Amino acid sequence: MKKDNWIIKAFLMTFFIALIFSAISNVIVNGCNNFVILIILCLVFILIGIFFDIIGTAVLTANEASFHAKSSKKIKGSKEGVYLVKNSSTISSICNDVIGDICGIVSGSVGAMLAINISIKFNISTILITLFTSSIISSLTVGGKAIGKKYAIKNSDSIIFIVAKILNKFKKIEKNKFSIH
Repeated sequence: MKKDNWIIKAFLMTFFIALIFSAISNVIVNGCNNFVILIILCLVFILIGIFFDIIGTAVLTANEASFHAKSSKKIKGSKEGVYLVKNSSTISSICNDVIGDICGIVSGSVGAMLAINISIKFNISTILITLFTSSIISSLTVGGKAIGKKYAIKNSDSIIFIVAKILNKFKKIEKNKFSIH
């Protein structure tokens, strides 16, 4: 039954993250005919996908013992690191599959809009410019993720510790936000 619960959570998380990313990209794409901004938007989504793929890979290869050692020394972020590594399959699924796949789809959508705008503006065949655009986006995404995976495997503990420290900071902000003064 717990697995079914994860499927529902993953579905809902994917739906809402995709809704937010798509809404942001649609607002920018519809309000802009500037090719540079569309290219930058597309690259941002590709980079977000690569960034989260690095985290998802790093969490799978990180050494839990190093975070326990940091935790015994009361180093900030170490508890979050232990949590991330203990839940590595879920964290990896969220980072690689949910966020990574959404970024791939949204960058493809932005690329399609870019291709259409270019073909209209320069009177170029939509098919040719779409093929070229999708090939560039695919190459950047796959190549970036391949480089990122290699980096993530070599530096997994460091990457997860950085993520853990960031989570620790958000935890402190959240505590301060709801504390009574």
